[in-house]
Amino acid sequence: MFDNLSDRLEKSFKLLKGQGRITEINVAETLKDIRRALLDADVNYKIAKTFTDTVKKKAMGQQVLTAVKPGQMMTKIVHDELASLMGGTFTDINTKGNLAVILMSGLQGSGKTTFSGKLANMLKTKKGKNPLLVACDVYRPAAIEQLKVLGEQIGVQVYTEEDNKDPVKIAKAAVKHAKSKGHDLVVIDTAGRLAIDEQMMNEISSIKKAINPEEILFVVDSMTGQDAVNTAKEFNERLDFDGVVLTKLDGDTRGGAALSIRSVVNKPIKFVGTGEKMDALDVFHPDRMADRILGMGDIVSLVEKAQEQFDEAEAKKLQQKLAKNQFNFNDFLKQINQIKKMGNLKDVASMIPGMGKALKNVEMDDDAFKHIEAIIFSMTPAERENPALLNGSRRKRIANGSGTNIQEVNRLLKQFTETRKMMKMVSQGKNVQRMMGGLTQGRRF
Repeated sequence: MFDNLSDRLEKSFKLLKGQGRITEINVAETLKDIRRALLDADVNYKIAKTFTDTVKKKAMGQQVLTAVKPGQMMTKIVHDELASLMGGTFTDINTKGNLAVILMSGLQGSGKTTFSGKLANMLKTKKGKNPLLVACDVYRPAAIEQLKVLGEQIGVQVYTEEDNKDPVKIAKAAVKHAKSKGHDLVVIDTAGRLAIDEQMMNEISSIKKAINPEEILFVVDSMTGQDAVNTAKEFNERLDFDGVVLTKLDGDTRGGAALSIRSVVNKPIKFVGTGEKMDALDVFHPDRMADRILGMGDIVSLVEKAQEQFDEAEAKKLQQKLAKNQFNFNDFLKQINQIKKMGNLKDVASMIPGMGKALKNVEMDDDAFKHIEAIIFSMTPAERENPALLNGSRRKRIANGSGTNIQEVNRLLKQFTETRKMMKMVSQGKNVQRMMGGLTQGRRF
């Protein structure tokens, strides 16, 4: 996401490279390029013009310090304005009270049902909620079944009335059921249409009136660009929703919706979907997104993802093993699994400053570790526990069993030995992921 915009903005800032100070002449050319970049990203023309006018006003009023180059100053100004354009600060979802009801809205195909499952999963695992998913899409074929499958995947109960075609009655009954069964959160998946129509709006307005939800979220496919913004405006006029969810930000999206939608509806973006898996959901932070657009990475989010997978008891055991030089392939596998749980590898790596650009044309998917795992799984329990046993004949057997070759097995063993030496020098187990991340870069396993 935002790859093209990031490249264009980087080129725009280079126009100021070598300039001694910001002037009206040199900043005009830069802003002209920035406006083009925003328009290419499918940002509304009026919003793009207002954005560049604001940047110009702030840039011309800046006293550039001798230690700060004009290009750096412009980057800082654009960063702050991008963050402001997307909302400025993080806005949390409202789940307070004994029973919080969250109502989904949006067009068909926007990803409401999948997001409903993701949200229930996030609030269950991170906030300790006991959610109930409610199937109120009585029109789309297999919508109810899809929600059931998602509920089973994440271990969340799904309320359905498959013979009932009245979504208002279903929603009211679901809330009553949630109260009687001790749930503290209700997530209601509603029907969408291929286009906005009066029946659709009347129906979801009736559901809102009947259940009085704590939170109404508008779910929109970010790949639809300005159409998403226009749809959000119409929904907001009828529903006065509380926040926006942008789905499919991992796809080939230019990012215009993310940059424009806040200005149009004056409602915060609260979540972004970044994949199909149930944990591929991120809370939206405007400042962090601005960092990523400008190629600065997102270290805070990276640390948060690592902390979610960090097990203090396991870390202490690992530290003891490292001190005694007993780190083995079983431990190695555990670390790989922790890295994989952090999310899409390329997306995680792009959070490191400078890595997004470096990895632009590099293929890195969730299967990046599969050859390493195949080799380790082809070892006997004794070999995994004691890598010193791996002589020539054993390595040949492992290569045959893993579908690799002897050179790949030898390469892994060499890297394992080097990693173990490095890790022994680390006094805290918190840096394990950072060191192991280099194993897949530029190598095939």
